[in-house]
Amino acid sequence: MSYQVKLQPSGLDFSANPDTSVLQSALDAGLMLPYGCRDGACGSCKGRVLEGTVDHGKSPESTLPVAERETGFALFCCARPTSDLLLEVRDVRRITDIPIKKLPCRVQSIVRAADDVIVLTLKLPANDSFRFLAGQYIDFLLAGGKRRSFSIANAPEHEGEMELHIRLVEGGSFTTHVFNTMKERDILRFEGPLGSFYLRESPKPIVMVAGGTGFAPMKGLIEHMIATGNHRPVTLYWGSRDRAGLYHYELARSWESRLPGFKFVPVISDNLPDGWDGRVGLVHQTAMADFPDMSGVQVYACGAPPMIDAARADFTGRCGLPADEFYADAFSFSSDSTPT
Repeated sequence: MSYQVKLQPSGLDFSANPDTSVLQSALDAGLMLPYGCRDGACGSCKGRVLEGTVDHGKSPESTLPVAERETGFALFCCARPTSDLLLEVRDVRRITDIPIKKLPCRVQSIVRAADDVIVLTLKLPANDSFRFLAGQYIDFLLAGGKRRSFSIANAPEHEGEMELHIRLVEGGSFTTHVFNTMKERDILRFEGPLGSFYLRESPKPIVMVAGGTGFAPMKGLIEHMIATGNHRPVTLYWGSRDRAGLYHYELARSWESRLPGFKFVPVISDNLPDGWDGRVGLVHQTAMADFPDMSGVQVYACGAPPMIDAARADFTGRCGLPADEFYADAFSFSSDSTPT
């Protein structure tokens, strides 16, 4: 048994299995709805059910409050159809525009950018092109059907290679392997590109909010803007517990001379170094202090789910940011100790 799902305002439609999320059914049908983490943490896939009913499944209340459920909103990565549906979904794309592929890659370099951050550069196959949008991510395909997701940190204009920023996760089997045993020329397999965290066309100024290695997709977005001559005003807020966590500080600062209208605002929450004259506190609150009225900007946020939840709630609830101008990619970390 399957249900029919129609999308507004695009007019596109697809069949959905009641045992499968609405998002996965759309992807299986070749349609890319907005999405990021695929487990309800980032809220990128949130949309309104105009007609029909869904089972919300494991949708977290922090991302989909009861009040929003009661007014018809759903997280399509968690929701399963229980009837035919009419959904309001913005920015639907066909997957054939940029196909999702499973490809091998070779480890080209492993650079320790901080005690707990490695910049991993991968060489892509020369005989098979890999296209992606700046800001998207890939899944490494591991033994036992396991996956690990990482944002692409370079712009698509940098062909033939892919850069990832990998933070060591306590108890994480894959990140422990990256830090302790991975070697140059090792072969990995990945699937991508995935997610809908990419730059939308708009004349509005951009506010970027990154926590830790949430800097990675921001780097890809900014390098893409430099490569394409996109001079929209951008303010990047990059937060860390300490100075070492701002592992590409000088690079971010250099963009101020390379991209007109760009401003870099580093933020440290704890362990202030001697002589630190930058901003102090929570990164999203620092952005709010500078942009108390966000009604005329677009926000791109990437980091841990609690940061994303707080930023979404405060920006839309206190600063007037339209909900559909908040684009997020939430990092959900895996700490299973099973060897991979």
